[in-house]
Amino acid sequence: MSSGSAFKRATDFLFSKEAIKYVCSTHFWGPVSNFGIPFAAVMDLKKDPELISGPMTGSLVVYSLVFMRYATAVTPWNPLLFGCHFVNECAQLGQGARWVNYWYFGGREKSLQEKAAAPAAPADKN
Repeated sequence: MSSGSAFKRATDFLFSKEAIKYVCSTHFWGPVSNFGIPFAAVMDLKKDPELISGPMTGSLVVYSLVFMRYATAVTPWNPLLFGCHFVNECAQLGQGARWVNYWYFGGREKSLQEKAAAPAAPADKN
């Protein structure tokens, strides 16, 4: 198979009636717009665990589980919606683990000790 024919097949698919119909549907734009939630959760994985809301994280875990199930139940099956909620589920479980560790397994005390032991920043001389 030559690369020219592979390129032609790809462009034929991308500009096909079915592909354009899919991209112009809510089956595409709903999950795409919803990807902001898992994107924010993944970006927050490095932030201070004190900023994590335990109740909100728990709510988002349940929300993503429900909508992963919904994504498999709708016809036609929506893999983009499933993927969005799968990524969110993983990110929220990570955030939840960080929250539990921080508040219930000594993470907060360790963080406070590290902050107390760190040397103070030098004062600005201007």
